[in-house]
Amino acid sequence: MKKEKHKKTNAMRILDTQGIAYEVLEYEWEEGHGTGVHAAEALGLRTEQVFKTLVAIGTTTGPVVFCIPVAEELNLKHAARVSGNKSIDLVHVKDLEKLTGYVRGGCSPVGMKKLFPTYFHKSMQEQDCIYISGGKRGMQIKVNPQKLASVVDAHFEDIIM
Repeated sequence: MKKEKHKKTNAMRILDTQGIAYEVLEYEWEEGHGTGVHAAEALGLRTEQVFKTLVAIGTTTGPVVFCIPVAEELNLKHAARVSGNKSIDLVHVKDLEKLTGYVRGGCSPVGMKKLFPTYFHKSMQEQDCIYISGGKRGMQIKVNPQKLASVVDAHFEDIIM
């Protein structure tokens, strides 16, 4: 683990508290190039291993968190159905930090202001390790997906197009 070189984020502190091993990877983040695909390319990773965190508001549940491969799109109908909502809408970028404590490009499923219902795309559970935002722009965390799911009580579902 290379944690000692990095300023701790909420995500790292929670993983540390839970005793979950992780590795931190950093890359240059630039406005306009702040996509998950860019992160995967900058770090030399396959896009199927790198997951972006999306936050939505459901008609029944309120805030809901989804993690999907960076090159994919969330299927709003499937996501609404699996999360117990009639419909969902993605949270507007300007509202993201107030709701989660994270900014666009640095939103992690771990360490939000509250633990919201969380759903991971089912492909995540087929991998030994995956990469998620470390809680700030330009930082990814390599972690075991099953252990990650246990921290945020995530369910694995088919939620992409």
